[in-house]
Amino acid sequence: MDKRKIIIDTDCGSDDAMAIAMALNDERYEILFFTTVSGNVHAHQAATNTLTTIERAGSYEPPVYIGCTEMLLKKLEFAYETHGQDGMGDIGLVPTRLKVAPGNGVLKILEALEAHEPNTIDIITLGTLTNIAVAMRLAPDTMRRVRRIVSMGTAGLGTGNVSPVAEFNIWQDAEAARIVTEFGVPLVYVGWDACLGDAILGPDDLKRLTESGPLGRFAVECNRQLMEMNEQRFGYPCLDMADPAAMAAALEPDCIAECDEYYCEVDTSNGPSYGGVLVDTYRFSGKQPNAAICSKLHADRFKEYLFRTLGA
Repeated sequence: MDKRKIIIDTDCGSDDAMAIAMALNDERYEILFFTTVSGNVHAHQAATNTLTTIERAGSYEPPVYIGCTEMLLKKLEFAYETHGQDGMGDIGLVPTRLKVAPGNGVLKILEALEAHEPNTIDIITLGTLTNIAVAMRLAPDTMRRVRRIVSMGTAGLGTGNVSPVAEFNIWQDAEAARIVTEFGVPLVYVGWDACLGDAILGPDDLKRLTESGPLGRFAVECNRQLMEMNEQRFGYPCLDMADPAAMAAALEPDCIAECDEYYCEVDTSNGPSYGGVLVDTYRFSGKQPNAAICSKLHADRFKEYLFRTLGA
């Protein structure tokens, strides 16, 4: 069976790490390479975290390229309070063998799309959309060769996690998100709401992962700062795993419970709704849909896929 080819673009923090490990252990897919972007942490730190995760995943070792280190217009505001200063819970995780590959991540995306037949590569984004937006501006015809883009981004059909309306990945570089949303290639946003409710990893789920072996333990331990924050936010130790939810939606579509196409508009105005994504759920605009919004997963299927790919 031919493996579907994917590129993963990441601002690798602790939830990205879990998602990356899942993808590396799904034998139906071939990750051509990773590109990193600033978001949770600086793009260089994100590359270090990605390399660390590849080593821990115990699978194959795609190259890692660094992409954009700054946002298009907005000043960076890292998510240290969520993921730690190093993005991985500040527990001293570093790669022992692997190094960053030479070359620019944005250009590598374009080279790969040119080198393969059209509609044969998916791009999965786990962070800000700066790399993808820059690639679209540099070579729009080349970017139209992508089969689809699946992005962890937007609040879905719910509320934001960094403002009442905005989700972090979109809010970090809303100008980039607007470019990607309006570009016109098949686009799926997996909203933050998709990892909430029954899809949250609770104490029993975390115990199962921790006791399953080194990879499951790594996936939990690097998220310790997020877990501590969530104990205050939700009232019990748990993990809302947005990036693993997006990875499951991309690679195991049977996990998807609710996903519909809408016309979406990214708010780039200088005000309190910056980074919010207006989802035209009732078709007020009369405009054709430009993105699918995945807002809910089948929690049992999502967790079983997560457990399976993490060896639990």
